[in-house]
Amino acid sequence: MEMNRIDYERVNHLVVRQYEREQAMVQELRNGNYTAENPYVVLNPYFVNPLAAMILFTTAEEQAVTLTVKGKEEAGDITHTFPAAKEQILPVLGLYPEYENTVVITLGNGKNSEVKIQTDKIKDMPYRADYVKTTREYMGDQLIFVTPSGDSLAGAYDYRGDCRWHLVEPFIFDMKQAKNGHILIGSNRLLNMPYYTAGVCEMDLVGKIYTEYRIPGGYHHDQIEMEDGNLLILTQEKNAATTEDVCVLVDRNTGEIIKSWDYKKVLPQDAAKSGSWSEHDWFHNNALWYDKKTNSLTLSGRHQDAVINIDFETGALNWIIGDPEGWPDDMVKKYFFTPVGDGDFDWQYEQHACMVLPDGDIMMFDNGHWRAKDKENYRLNRENFSRGVRYHIDTEHRTIEQVWQFGKERKNDFFSSYISNVEYYGDGHYLVHSGGMGCNHGVTCEELPVYMNLEDPECVLKSITVEVKDGEVVYEMHLPSNYYRAEKMRLYHEGENVTLGMGRVLGSLGVTGEFDTEVPAEASGELLPSSCKAKLTEEDDRMVFKAMFRRGQLVMFQLEKADDPEEVHRYFISTSAQKFLAMCSGTFLPKDDREVTLNVDKEGLHGVFDVRVIVDDVKYETGIRLNLD
Repeated sequence: MEMNRIDYERVNHLVVRQYEREQAMVQELRNGNYTAENPYVVLNPYFVNPLAAMILFTTAEEQAVTLTVKGKEEAGDITHTFPAAKEQILPVLGLYPEYENTVVITLGNGKNSEVKIQTDKIKDMPYRADYVKTTREYMGDQLIFVTPSGDSLAGAYDYRGDCRWHLVEPFIFDMKQAKNGHILIGSNRLLNMPYYTAGVCEMDLVGKIYTEYRIPGGYHHDQIEMEDGNLLILTQEKNAATTEDVCVLVDRNTGEIIKSWDYKKVLPQDAAKSGSWSEHDWFHNNALWYDKKTNSLTLSGRHQDAVINIDFETGALNWIIGDPEGWPDDMVKKYFFTPVGDGDFDWQYEQHACMVLPDGDIMMFDNGHWRAKDKENYRLNRENFSRGVRYHIDTEHRTIEQVWQFGKERKNDFFSSYISNVEYYGDGHYLVHSGGMGCNHGVTCEELPVYMNLEDPECVLKSITVEVKDGEVVYEMHLPSNYYRAEKMRLYHEGENVTLGMGRVLGSLGVTGEFDTEVPAEASGELLPSSCKAKLTEEDDRMVFKAMFRRGQLVMFQLEKADDPEEVHRYFISTSAQKFLAMCSGTFLPKDDREVTLNVDKEGLHGVFDVRVIVDDVKYETGIRLNLD
């Protein structure tokens, strides 16, 4: 009698599913008789953005078309004009959630028509900011985009604080706008806990993915588009003992890794430990910046309280900004700076979002977590502060001067123990985003906010985004959640429209590390118990196994070749309780700590395999056979 298998699903990559949807839309347009007065409307056309739509129709002659999404007041209108064409395939951006939106279609000949688009309710997303201080005149058509650190996914808020853009897939970490108007953001495909994803996606704001750049070690935190279009991406060596300590340069056209930098070659791994340091996550590289003038990379290492600069060509260390306590004397003399000037000065601790300004100054978000190198001097979160800070450095004389800061004066009301960023718009004009605030029963939490019991209404998350110009606050927004970073952008890029065709998946996920030792286990011939709630999802390039096990159980996922019993691929699944000292995105954290996720990449696997699972000393069947050729 054939055994029923555990839950199994074969899923195409999102670029394939998006292409199929797009083809169906275009086919419907060409088969139908859709006009500006009676257009074909598709809400959430690419599955990931429920506040976007596509309007499709044809005109007898080539005409430019202007779309206006009507605001809840006139100042909230969002308008964009598309180039002249006969076949109109037009992205609609700026819809309100759970609302009957009105979109005005204006043809080049002056004729107007309207279409109503009803959007649905969206889970775990603030529809509106708790507080916003700005004006439409100041913001214009720009919105503040925020990227996730928890359940609240990426969103964008207008001058009123209304959400006008939102992703329902967990695209995480930094969002940067490329020169072509697309955004670069972390893939929604988790490779390894807690937040290492398959790579970086280039997508438009409608939600269409044009390319996923896969990285063998996975992506985290940050990426930079170079002048020639190639991409700098933060990663780590695949299957290595350490993490978040490698940067790679990726060819924009092929996805191949052109160059890599391993920080273990220039820094000691056991020096100047921050309060969140671990042997595995010794540096915790959370930000990246390329400076053309000096042809160098500037990198933020949270777990050494250090911002470092290395030569782009050689990888040699140029300088280090940070408290010199705990570093070797020879490194302090050669690479560190001495504070000068008559004004206030504080070193940064567990910082984020370093950048090099046009004049060579260095700006960053100083989280201030622990605010000391010596444990005896650690500061409690509830007595601490965070800030944006700008330093002037003299690399010849090795001096550093603090020339600007914002946030210290707000004391604990602006404190974020993790995440956050700054942006530079010109001298005296900055954005400071304190994205990781958490309050437990009226007091700033001492644990990372993502670990608070958020089912308790007295445990509250918050983020504050401030824009400062010439010492005055010209924008401020409060959101009831934590957000990794904030960026100011427009919904529409000049001349941009959706480019039809299937997106690309480039690069490689590499070969998943295996467990070398055979674990003695009795073959039960029985299906894995239903209490495990096991599910295997197969994708084009990997398998994802999810299940529930008791803490401390020995669990091994095995691929056993059907025609060669000697070929067995073993993958150890840890069931020990894990609490990460750095959790820059808790988006993928399971609600039940018994849940485990294992990713097995297909690279290096060939043939037909039976999937079996060892639990303690018993081998169970899954009923699944995979053809990996």
